[in-house]
Amino acid sequence: MKDIMGMMKKAQEMQARMGEMQAELEALEVVGTAGGDAVQITLTGKGEMRGVKIDPSLLKADEAEIVEDLIIAAHADAKQKSETLAQEKMKEVTAGLPIPPGMKMPF
Repeated sequence: MKDIMGMMKKAQEMQARMGEMQAELEALEVVGTAGGDAVQITLTGKGEMRGVKIDPSLLKADEAEIVEDLIIAAHADAKQKSETLAQEKMKEVTAGLPIPPGMKMPF
């Protein structure tokens, strides 16, 4: 019975840390770039877009397609950074818990 109580306590602690981690991720910002920093996208740690910066030299009518592609690339870069950051935070929260490999958290 002691093991079950210990598991319950660890689960409650993890739940509290998960809430804290979610708040941290919402407050954190990552910047993805493309085109040698000509396009920058800022996302929260949860992947919400917060900002876009475009170097004025790219704002030529005949280069709109290039700018669009760079925005997509910068967003992908920021999204990958955001996901990596979230995974690192999740490892901190779940450290020491017997979670099977490949199990994604939160459920």
